[in-house]
Amino acid sequence: MRITASKLYDYLQCPHRIWRDTYGPQEEKIIETNPFVQLLWDRGVRYEKEIIDSLGAYLNLSEGSLEERFKKTTEALKNKIPLIYQGVLIKDELMGIPDLLEIKPNGNYIPIDIKSGMGLEGTDDSYEEEGKLKEHYAVQLALYCDALNKLGFKDDKQGIILDIKGNRVLYDLDLVIGKIKNITYWQLYENTKNAVSLLLENKIKNNPALAGSCKLCPWYSSCKKWVEETDDLTGLFYVGRSKRDVLNQDIFIYKIDDVLDLDIKDLLIKKKNDKNFLKGLGEKNIEKIIYRANILKNVKKPVINGEVNLPDVSYELFFDIEDDPTREFVYLHGVYERSRKNGERYISFTAKDISPEAEKEAWSDFWKYIRTLPKDDFAVYYYSPHEKSTYKKMQKMYPDVISELELNAFFENKNIIDLYQQIVLKSTDWPVSSYSLKTIAQYLGFKWRDETPSGALSIQWFNEYIDKKDEKILERILIYNEDDCKATMIVKDKIKELSDK
Repeated sequence: MRITASKLYDYLQCPHRIWRDTYGPQEEKIIETNPFVQLLWDRGVRYEKEIIDSLGAYLNLSEGSLEERFKKTTEALKNKIPLIYQGVLIKDELMGIPDLLEIKPNGNYIPIDIKSGMGLEGTDDSYEEEGKLKEHYAVQLALYCDALNKLGFKDDKQGIILDIKGNRVLYDLDLVIGKIKNITYWQLYENTKNAVSLLLENKIKNNPALAGSCKLCPWYSSCKKWVEETDDLTGLFYVGRSKRDVLNQDIFIYKIDDVLDLDIKDLLIKKKNDKNFLKGLGEKNIEKIIYRANILKNVKKPVINGEVNLPDVSYELFFDIEDDPTREFVYLHGVYERSRKNGERYISFTAKDISPEAEKEAWSDFWKYIRTLPKDDFAVYYYSPHEKSTYKKMQKMYPDVISELELNAFFENKNIIDLYQQIVLKSTDWPVSSYSLKTIAQYLGFKWRDETPSGALSIQWFNEYIDKKDEKILERILIYNEDDCKATMIVKDKIKELSDK
């Protein structure tokens, strides 16, 4: 079986995906593509077409069998054709189809991939020119470079990402990734390629693991079933794949039930004598794992850890935004307001077309609403750092809506609370495998009105609304957002109830 760029990408997203795609229970795989994933593919295809249509002269090798296209590609490379679209590179176990192959002044070729995302990872929440190369882009370009080098049409390790902003981002794969991951991007490629090869040949097998990124995968239900049936450690909040694997290898713990029998004093003595024992797991990590296993298996109810003081105010706002990160566009600011004077109501501020003007107007209307509230007599609850980081980006884009000083003062106010980061993570524990809003709210009995509530699907619905201008689609988005806001209220109220006991 050939190693392709998509397999390298899949491995970086989930090290188990390669094995499961090849040898897993195919009857458990969801065949239908997730609508949000389809949206991303379609958008990528459209953007690629826009770029290709603007190129001018190029050789189109997108039609025909792989073998035919490979033959035509090698002929074109030998004949020094300046620009080749969708050429096929095959050498040994490698097979790659770069979007473009461009000739350099020295006669060698450089692979170019067209991406509908940013070409670099920003060093903060925003895109920066000095940002890092994206690892999943790097390994894909590395495969093309590897094949070109082995075929004799290249003598370096460089590729180009043509990103959504039209930037040509040079990927020098000999660069070191960083201080923590002290290897080059090329070494990352080699390591990834070798792991993928062993999995494809069934020489090694790894196990599924539950993670936040799993829900868009066609194997999500299958892997979740495996985790539940085996009582796998990743079914315990805070234990991901890497920690699970360390516990498996070092102390032969495979089930959550087995965690309850661990002697932490004995483990810490062993760690003191052997620095490689339970590497990456400190005393607090181990204590949390044992504590949360007990909550899940024995206590079976939520627990407050320490004192939680929530503000007593006239207005409580439960707040959630909907945005499309692929466009870097915020299309909805939703608030479920609860006040002593007016009771409860849902308020939304929506951009109804994809334009800076519509985005700015919706955001401006949100702040006008906030400024009508009695100073220091309202509280805002949101669930994750995403709202805060997104608003900091928006302030830079629309500084005349709100000043940086006012925005910082808003989030620094003790009554503006990230319920997840400040309360749920620090002061509570729950008998569930995930501390996501949906998991906890559903555990508490809350039900979303939509049959498939999902932030990713909300993005797909919004793009469908933009295309069709069907108000029923917009209503679906608003109902979903309102339920997210209500769910935040449900969780907050339960925490208040627990803290009052």
